[in-house]
Amino acid sequence: MAKWTAQHEAPEPLEGPVVATITGGTILWFALFLVQLPFYGWFADRDLLWWPWTCAAGGALGLIGIWYVRGRDAALKRHAAERAAGAAAGPAAGPVAGQASGASGASGASGAASPEAPDSER
Repeated sequence: MAKWTAQHEAPEPLEGPVVATITGGTILWFALFLVQLPFYGWFADRDLLWWPWTCAAGGALGLIGIWYVRGRDAALKRHAAERAAGAAAGPAAGPVAGQASGASGASGASGAASPEAPDSER
């Protein structure tokens, strides 16, 4: 059986209001839990107590999700700000970066010799 390979590249991930989406979902889970609380006895009589507790678990996991996506969002904004600051300082730091790449170029030349060594040993 042949291994399946994609015929096209995967699309870019969608970025949207992630924090708002997770917050809205968490509010919805908690609202469903609160709506089901008055009917707790009905659920208990029919052995369906997992319904309200599923909503409570969804709300609790949603709180963890809110904490996670807020941290992710802050990290993405921090990274974008660092990239923008680096781009603004980039032209001024160009010669310094060139000197650093020249130094790494020297070590890169010695690194380039090592892949040739296995070829010459064959």
